[in-house]
Amino acid sequence: MFCGPEPEFFIFDDIRFGQSGHESYYFIDSDEGGWNTGREGGNLGYKITKKRGYFPVAPSDMLQDIRTEMLLTMAKCGVPIEKHHHEVAGGGQCELGIRFSDLVHAADYVMTYKYVVKNVARKHGKTATFMPKPIHDDNGTGMHSHMSLWKDGQPLFAGDHYAGLSQTALWFIGGLIKHAPSILAFTNPTTNSYKRLVPGFEAPVNLAYSAGNRSASIRIPLSGTNPKAKRLEFRCPDASSNPYLTFSAMLCAGLDGIKNQINPGEPLDVDIYELSPEELAKVPKAPATLQEALSNLERDHDFLTAGGVFPEDFIYNWVSLKMDTEVKPLSKLPHPLEFEMYYDC
Repeated sequence: MFCGPEPEFFIFDDIRFGQSGHESYYFIDSDEGGWNTGREGGNLGYKITKKRGYFPVAPSDMLQDIRTEMLLTMAKCGVPIEKHHHEVAGGGQCELGIRFSDLVHAADYVMTYKYVVKNVARKHGKTATFMPKPIHDDNGTGMHSHMSLWKDGQPLFAGDHYAGLSQTALWFIGGLIKHAPSILAFTNPTTNSYKRLVPGFEAPVNLAYSAGNRSASIRIPLSGTNPKAKRLEFRCPDASSNPYLTFSAMLCAGLDGIKNQINPGEPLDVDIYELSPEELAKVPKAPATLQEALSNLERDHDFLTAGGVFPEDFIYNWVSLKMDTEVKPLSKLPHPLEFEMYYDC
């Protein structure tokens, strides 16, 4: 299996946060953020407003030179680089493009990627985060992951089925869709991950596949006629995850689909905003919370333990750790929005 991850991230100019028994707050700032159009002192305009950040040019894109330095630094560290650009969200969302590789090297590249991004940002007096949803009401940060299977030097995903896929590829998709509610406990392992997986932000909330619908969890890129370029893009993962666990879980799910010839159903080649509530309800959804994903993992993990890839003890320790150190503590905390909604009750 080859994997081509696409980690996204934000570059901010200021970040403050705190949590104690009597207060809870966070404050984010970005020089290019659309909320700064009225800022006094040194304001030169050209701000990027909500969802308007995809491929703007300078001077609206204030991060071109920093991204270039990040990419060239990664190349010096042995990561095969391809491109970089500003991403959809305003306020500093970016992506650097790296070349696909086998699972271990792809995961290695992600770790180097994150290290370089954070340190080059710091060098320039800025801060970078891979937190999936730091800004409310704008696009979140994912790690879309491209996958393709090969055998004896030949690609296995090209064929004469939907979108030029092979039957093997469709079964692989079937396994991913069936086990996505479980593997999201690894691919989307934080409580904040599920603030990203909500409708309206190009987020993959629908467990379906499509050649063009970016709300589907699995997209078939328009890669032309070259069979070597035929691949799947699993859009659920984010870069808060451990890439070694993420890519392994994705492969286990897909291989289980091939082994058991799991039918992925019909593609989601429709405008989901035109579907009736009854039609939309028939499309399976990604878990809405980390707790839901962990519960699914407890129930459905035989495909991960097959062949000893994931030890049984590891699965249960992962669920226990996440519940005790993340899910339960967060559920006990008052939220600032609760004061707005309920203080005068």
